[in-house]
Amino acid sequence: MLDYILLQVATQAGEGAEALADSVQQEAIVTKFFDLALKGGWIMIPIILLSLIAVFIFFDRFFAVKKAGKVDKSLLERVKDYILEGKVDAALALTRSQDNPTARMIEKGITRIGRPMSDVNAAIEIVGNLEISKLEKGLPVLASVAGGAPMIGFLGTVMGMIQAFYDMANAGNNIDVTLLSSGIYQAMVTTVAGLIVGIIAYFAYNILVSNVEKVIFKMEAATSEFLDLLNEPAK
Repeated sequence: MLDYILLQVATQAGEGAEALADSVQQEAIVTKFFDLALKGGWIMIPIILLSLIAVFIFFDRFFAVKKAGKVDKSLLERVKDYILEGKVDAALALTRSQDNPTARMIEKGITRIGRPMSDVNAAIEIVGNLEISKLEKGLPVLASVAGGAPMIGFLGTVMGMIQAFYDMANAGNNIDVTLLSSGIYQAMVTTVAGLIVGIIAYFAYNILVSNVEKVIFKMEAATSEFLDLLNEPAK
C-alpha cells in the first residue's frame, strides 16, 4: 500500500514538473518573441498598429457580411402573396422586420408600386448601391494595409542596414559582429513583421471581397425575382 502511494506521489510530481517545464518553455518563447520585436526598433510601432487595424476590420466586416447574407428563403413568396392579395402594408411590414440588404431593397420597391417599372428599378438600384457601399466599408483600408505593411517593413530593412554600415564605418579596424547586430536585427525583424502583416491582410481582404460578392449575387437574384413578380398582378 505504501509503495502504491509513493508511486502515485512520484507520478503526480513528475506530471507537475512536466507541466511546469512546458509553462517555462512557453514563457521563454513569448519573451524571445517580444525581445526580437523590440530589436526591430520604432518602425515596429506602425507595423503593429497596422496589424491591429487589419484584425479589427476583418472581424468587423466578416460578421457584418455574414449577417447581411442571411435572407429568409420564404421572404419573396410571402411578399408575392401579400401583393397579389393587395396587402401592400403587410408586405412592407414583413420586409421591415428583416434586417438585411435584400429586404431593404425589396421594401423600397414595394413603396414604388404603382409607378413605372423604370422608377421601381431605379429606386431599388440606388438602395442596392448604398447597401453595397456599407458592406465594402473598410475594405480599401485593409487593402492599403496589405500593400503598406511590407513597404514599411522594407523601410525598416533599409534603415537597419544604414545603421549597420554606419556603425561599421565608425568602428574603423575594430569591427565586431556584436557591433553590427542591432542594425541587422532591425533589418531582418522589420522585413519579416511587415511581410507577415501584409500577407495576412491580403488573404483577409480577398476573403471579404469573395463574401461580399456572394451577398451581392443574392441581392441581385432576389430583386430580379421581385421585379418579375410585380408584373403578375397585371396579368
